[in-house]
Amino acid sequence: MALRNIVTEGDPILRKNCRPVEAVDDRIRGILEDMLETMREAEGVGIAAPQVGIMRRMFIAEPAQGEVYYMVNPEILEESGSEEGEEGCLSVPGYSGIVKRPTYLKLEALDFDGKKRIVEVHDFAARVMAHEYDHLNGVLYIDKAESIQEVNYDEEESGEA
Repeated sequence: MALRNIVTEGDPILRKNCRPVEAVDDRIRGILEDMLETMREAEGVGIAAPQVGIMRRMFIAEPAQGEVYYMVNPEILEESGSEEGEEGCLSVPGYSGIVKRPTYLKLEALDFDGKKRIVEVHDFAARVMAHEYDHLNGVLYIDKAESIQEVNYDEEESGEA
């Protein structure tokens, strides 16, 4: 596994639609492993292939520690509910925003082994999946945010959350 560079806002790659993955082979699994390591090193909860410069329809989500979803060629089958919540993005460092997302998603995707899976997620996990899915279509959370603010990293030190 290897750390990959995270592409940041302003790079045109983040605004393009990704192409499907032809097959989940050793090369794709290696990229997925690199993405997981990169996401964890950056303390993220999700990362999409275009965020590491790869224009393929795949992302990883880890909404809870150890709960890893490998989503290759994902398609949203159902969504419902709606909730506003704060989001950030590894590709838009230093900012967060309030975004409305579904509270339930049902997705179909290939997993790490290339097997077709149906995944149903709620609440925070649905938010993470919707955020990463948008990346595959060239959409960033800042495009949907009702408000965006700079993140003050000193808040933790001052005891504020």
